Amino acid sequence: MESALKPFRVLAYIVGCMLLLLVAGMVLKYGFDIPGPVSIISPIHGFLYAVYLLAALNLGLKARWNWPYTLGVLLAGTVPLLSFVIERKVTQRVHEQVAATATA
Repeated sequence: MESALKPFRVLAYIVGCMLLLLVAGMVLKYGFDIPGPVSIISPIHGFLYAVYLLAALNLGLKARWNWPYTLGVLLAGTVPLLSFVIERKVTQRVHEQVAATATA
């Protein structure tokens, strides 16, 4: 379970930062008619979000989360800044699960 946590954490931060860049690019595109940044950032973010989904699903399966919780973690990469918050909560939850397993 801990081995699946690190890729999830890294991707949560990367996807969160890329989403913020994408939002800034959307402001440039629709507010100032500068479409260049969005055409570069959008496919990169899309690819990284797909990898984030795989990492989150892998962690969810290994940690044996219920499906509503797993779905919430998967969707966290679609709301700006939420992936940072969820990453903290998921990390805490996984560490608690590991500690509970170690003492049992």
